[in-house]
Amino acid sequence: MADPFENEEASYLVLVNHQGQHSLWPEAIEVPSGWQVVFGGGGRQECLDYVAANWTDITPRNRSPR
Repeated sequence: MADPFENEEASYLVLVNHQGQHSLWPEAIEVPSGWQVVFGGGGRQECLDYVAANWTDITPRNRSPR
């Protein structure tokens, strides 16, 4: 069985959690608890481009600077 997270032909969503972390998620799979859709459905590359443009600080929000 093909990996649904690597299917170039599938439709994807971009999810975000309470810490501001983003995830690429296959549209055909139920969104997990604690995550919200912020973009999509779209092509895999379109969603990756959204993440690159909108998740510029990958530090989780609950982390304090050292």
